[in-house]
Amino acid sequence: MVPLSPFTISTDPARLDVAAVHRYLSEESYWARHIPYDTVARALANSLCFGAYAPDGRLAGFARVVTDRATFAWLCDVFVLPEFRGRGLSKQLVSTVLAHPDLQNLRRHLLATLDAHTLYQQHGYTPLKNTERWLEIAHPNPYPGP
Repeated sequence: MVPLSPFTISTDPARLDVAAVHRYLSEESYWARHIPYDTVARALANSLCFGAYAPDGRLAGFARVVTDRATFAWLCDVFVLPEFRGRGLSKQLVSTVLAHPDLQNLRRHLLATLDAHTLYQQHGYTPLKNTERWLEIAHPNPYPGP
């Protein structure tokens, strides 16, 4: 657990408010709009998750890392709730993720973002090199609305 006055960042899965993460991802995010609750719960259970908590214990921010903890990490689902923005919490959250002992000496850290390039570049992320090597199967809207 990393204290961040007045916030705390923790990887304790018992502390994570799955409903709050689901609410943000399904209602507010551009990348997972309408994602089912069960899908979020399964993703969190199989990932290294970082919750940022306000002094009253409420979830203030979140980040998830899909990783084998040996060679590869994909940083995803990073957000800070609107009422907690503008306090440097996103920078501290990304710094804490990158400092985690299970994410050291990996061959590759990846992420995708539409609008937060500056945040991640401050932490050493750069555009993909040799993009011709990368392939994907993309489903732009796998969670249709109600």
